[in-house]
Amino acid sequence: MSSIRAFGTGLKQASRLARHSRRGLATAPDTADVTQARKYCLNQLRHGDYEAYLIRHFLPQSAQDAYDALRTLNLELARLPETVSNPTIGRFRMQFWRDTVNKTFAGNPPREPISILLHSAITTLAARAGPSSASSLKFWLLRLISTREKHMENKPFASLAALEDYAENTYATLMYMTLAAMPLQSVHMDHLASHIGKAYGIVATLRGIPVLAAPSQPIQGPSGSGVGTTRSPALLLPLDVMAEVGLKEEDVFRRGPHAEGLQDAVFQVATRANDHLITAREMLRNLQAGKEPGHDYEHQEEPEHAYSSTVLGGEDTQADIRRGFGVLLEATAAGDYLQRLESANFDPFKVRSSWKLPWSLWKASKRREI
Repeated sequence: MSSIRAFGTGLKQASRLARHSRRGLATAPDTADVTQARKYCLNQLRHGDYEAYLIRHFLPQSAQDAYDALRTLNLELARLPETVSNPTIGRFRMQFWRDTVNKTFAGNPPREPISILLHSAITTLAARAGPSSASSLKFWLLRLISTREKHMENKPFASLAALEDYAENTYATLMYMTLAAMPLQSVHMDHLASHIGKAYGIVATLRGIPVLAAPSQPIQGPSGSGVGTTRSPALLLPLDVMAEVGLKEEDVFRRGPHAEGLQDAVFQVATRANDHLITAREMLRNLQAGKEPGHDYEHQEEPEHAYSSTVLGGEDTQADIRRGFGVLLEATAAGDYLQRLESANFDPFKVRSSWKLPWSLWKASKRREI
């Protein structure tokens, strides 16, 4: 019932913004529009991405609007394969969001909540840190949309490395955008975000197995007759891992958690996510101790990670970690799921919800540990 009320609230807020658009309001959203857009995004996160809703409270207030808008957009993009009837419509929706991003960064945001809140955030960021400070956000955001579009059909990843690339271009990219919204320019923080984002992206894939692999449901027309089914079941585990353990997609669709090899495949994929978390923890301890991170950053030479003011090591790195630590709490959320998955003997169908995550995030924030 709460989900229905939340959905209704979101529709009312979106409808209000649409009415303002028809009245021909000025391009820049007013305070009331931004307030309503913020409420809409928070409501979406509270009911659709609760981990993001919790983590936002540990971010600097100046970055929260950008984070809320970006994570709500990510939620919208992630849901598209489940909410459209065919990939063609999905691609139209992806192009809509691509156009929306371009218009928003050009100063002409469409009258819909996500773009209104994002425009307010980047306008404020430009006023605080200069007009070029928000430019990287657009690059990362368009990359996120393109990656989501590439995987619209929910096909299995060709390999574990392909899954890592997907996680880098989605969840790590979301973390890069949050850092840019502060703004915080640090190769070390980007490096930490890369490993944590990969871990979180892999966890998101494992978490989705019980949902995506469920049998499709019939769709009834107005007369009560069947007019088709919902999306086809999908299993996104890497094909190389599935081949190694002898796991077959059809077996998972028919037998669910009883499919032979499922737990072995999940174990291998979860181990890779955990490896990224172990690497991030080692790096963080080294940096907090004033040492070199101890790991090479594979993306350090890419232009979008080149910062003229970056200081490698010393007190500036310590300050960067303190100021941006909330972003790193994605590692705590990923680690929490992996622990629950291990307790369920790597059966994703039996993973219970986490009641202690808010406490874990607060403790990690206070201790500066992930």
